[in-house]
Amino acid sequence: MIVAVLGANGQLGSDLVRTASVMDGGLETLALTRKDLDVCSLSAIPTVLSGLECNALVNCTGYHKTDEVEGRATEAFQINAHAVAVMAKVCRARRIRFVHISTDYVFDGESRRPYLETDPANPLNVYGASKLLGERLALREYGDGTLIARVASLFGVAGSSGKGGNFIETILRRGKETGEVRVVNDIAMSPTCTADVARAILGALRQGAPAGIYHLVNSGSATWFEFAKQILHEAGVKARVVPVSSEEYPTVALRPPYTVLNNEKISQFVGELPHWKTALCQYLQEKGHVSIAQSARSAD
Repeated sequence: MIVAVLGANGQLGSDLVRTASVMDGGLETLALTRKDLDVCSLSAIPTVLSGLECNALVNCTGYHKTDEVEGRATEAFQINAHAVAVMAKVCRARRIRFVHISTDYVFDGESRRPYLETDPANPLNVYGASKLLGERLALREYGDGTLIARVASLFGVAGSSGKGGNFIETILRRGKETGEVRVVNDIAMSPTCTADVARAILGALRQGAPAGIYHLVNSGSATWFEFAKQILHEAGVKARVVPVSSEEYPTVALRPPYTVLNNEKISQFVGELPHWKTALCQYLQEKGHVSIAQSARSAD
């Protein structure tokens, strides 16, 4: 199987390429970056994609800067929705699988139990609305061949170039530099490692998972405060973590207060996804923040 990856130099895209290279079963990837295809140009998408020899396309591109997007809605909808529709149309014409990466921000956060794929979406911000439209257009264009992979609160070894790293690295840096971090404790989500998402996507493609929407997140949930405490604890950084209200850190875009996702549907095809604490330990080891011995002692 040959899987083309759009946005292959990003946090998730790079893990897809890396994971495929070590998985059994003859998986290959075609790594495409913005130099190969700028999805801002809708007319370029069919030309580039039609020339690829692949069995599946995974779209990891997107306009992800949630606050910036509030003032650039036209661009956000072009990249996160209309470009996605063009991709789906090309994949349908070629009869190859299409995987589109979406977000937990399609929900409004009013639930108090993990969201199912069947729960109604109601985004609070432009980013979430543009991603939701992208889901709907992709499924409308190619309903029997599209997998929508909703992810959340991602962290990966490559970091997010668009956002300047990731939450873990920010917390470690601030903890070491100042000895104290203030983190919101009234927003709950599903911390998720891109390596686990990559394994789930590739596993779903190999298993021939049916088209539709899937929640691809690590198991468990946390507030950002709880996540930060665990990061510093596992890394052995002596810093005080202060819980604060999100009102203390106002943002341009509204954030839903609860976007924990239920991942049982995808687990039926790829097995149970690891708990986020396990994923965090593996990430810290790979980045060199802790040794394997340290991690083992922490688990004990």
